[in-house]
Amino acid sequence: MEGRNSHILSFLETKTAEYSDRIAVGMKSMYGWSEMTYKGVGLLSRKLARYLIEDLEIKKGECLAILSESKPEYAPCVFASVLTGTITVPLDIKLSQYELKSILSDCLPTVLICSQHYLDTALYLQKEIPSIQHILVNDEYANNGHIKNIYELPDKYDAKWRQRSSKSTALIIYTSGTTGAPKGVEISFANVNAQLEDLTYAINLILPKNTKTTMLSILPMNHLFEMTVGFSTFLSFGHTVYYTTSLKPNDIASVMQEKKVEFMLVVPAFLKLLKAGVEKKINSLPLAARWIFNAMYHLARFIPSYKMRRKLFKKIHEAFGGKFWGCISGGAPLDPEVGKFFERIGIRVYQGYGLSETSPVVSVNWDRPGLMSSVGAALPHFEAKTDSSTGELLLRGPSVMKGYHNQPEMTAEIIDEEGWLHTGDIAKIDNKGHIFITGRIKNMIVLQGGKKVFPEEVEAVLENSNYVQELCVLGTVREFGAKDGTEEVTAVIVPKKELYENYSEDDIERMIKVEVKTLSEHLAPYKRPTNVIINKGPLPRTTTLKVKRKEVKALIHA
Repeated sequence: MEGRNSHILSFLETKTAEYSDRIAVGMKSMYGWSEMTYKGVGLLSRKLARYLIEDLEIKKGECLAILSESKPEYAPCVFASVLTGTITVPLDIKLSQYELKSILSDCLPTVLICSQHYLDTALYLQKEIPSIQHILVNDEYANNGHIKNIYELPDKYDAKWRQRSSKSTALIIYTSGTTGAPKGVEISFANVNAQLEDLTYAINLILPKNTKTTMLSILPMNHLFEMTVGFSTFLSFGHTVYYTTSLKPNDIASVMQEKKVEFMLVVPAFLKLLKAGVEKKINSLPLAARWIFNAMYHLARFIPSYKMRRKLFKKIHEAFGGKFWGCISGGAPLDPEVGKFFERIGIRVYQGYGLSETSPVVSVNWDRPGLMSSVGAALPHFEAKTDSSTGELLLRGPSVMKGYHNQPEMTAEIIDEEGWLHTGDIAKIDNKGHIFITGRIKNMIVLQGGKKVFPEEVEAVLENSNYVQELCVLGTVREFGAKDGTEEVTAVIVPKKELYENYSEDDIERMIKVEVKTLSEHLAPYKRPTNVIINKGPLPRTTTLKVKRKEVKALIHA
């Protein structure tokens, strides 16, 4: 059985027995706290899988898609899919019906499990895509006539669970739905097993051993970082994972206080939001209290003990529930100043790096969490090097995906004949193996004289402004003058809302442009923005809060 999907099948046998009555997953709903024990996850998984195999006669190797918010019921849906022998396709709930139709037309699922909230979308998709024979709802109190919810299925828990080879596809993760053919990353059981071994190694070095940790999940389950780390890895340790229906700082703080959350998986934009919330409260304090905070903040850098730092900033920690001590940040580059802020007040920030194509985690800075410029050394199963001519980071190992679903040419473009995955990220690797990501090849701006500018480098400098709420640096084509048709560095800036309370729009534009000019003195002359565009509304972002550069470019052209 070794080398097949036995690792995940045995999870239900060993972990649900070992941690039986311990809370596995939970979320606060309109009915109060909805929590599921490890035993409960196991029973509901088997109940659903038996129904899929025996009653619906779902065949091994077919696709099962999930269209749902992150919630406790997501766990049994994923495990039931494994038991049934189907390929799990987690869907992004923020996509349009058009985008979802494009994705599902590519993978052709037989079963679509949705939450009550997305039932109408599921019914629309069933009409459009003939392969979808069955729809199930994963809400406990849902009552939709002929459409069953997973709780009301027959109370039968045994069937012949289906083995698959380690090369079989376990998951298809779609990273886009509109630009040409959908890009579905195929993750095999071998990929998942290698990733779980690497993550077990990393988590053992980060979390206290042999203790139960309460964790808060804020990332969507269709995101492989959440599926692999926040879900599979943390549950394999017997930890408790809570979900939240809202990303508002006050709502998250409420869950953290009530459940005494100790650890989180986050994206950098969330940490930035959290830091801004703390600073807003500090700035509302009397002058003397602000002075005391600043003095303690500077003093804290000389205190090596995180426990002592947390005592120093006890009131801030009480707002987070008093137990929150650390997080892993991934999905985008972390602003070093944001990381430094949380480290200084006693919250450890481990920066990670990965791609969907690598299942997804490549590295976690577990050995030097205070080194905010690095994403750590590659995990044991990975080989990492940089291309000598372009500086692109190349990766090889058993966690590298099978390929893009139905896209052999696209797969060949990213994985070369020697098995090296071309990440598209520019990086440096030091003599201890620590990886430093410095930019993206596709974001690179090429100026008239051939000079290359990485937007991330410029953004890191401009983010230090007190006037800037959001920004995006990109290359735009000049359409006039001697440099007509050439690229120039453009900064699109969203000013902080409070500026509009005190200044006119013309004044704000002048202030921002002066600020950009002043801060840009830290950059080489050719990297300085020659065009500054003020945008009053928020910038378009992905589900993991990354700025969508293509959409920003379309926005400014419009």
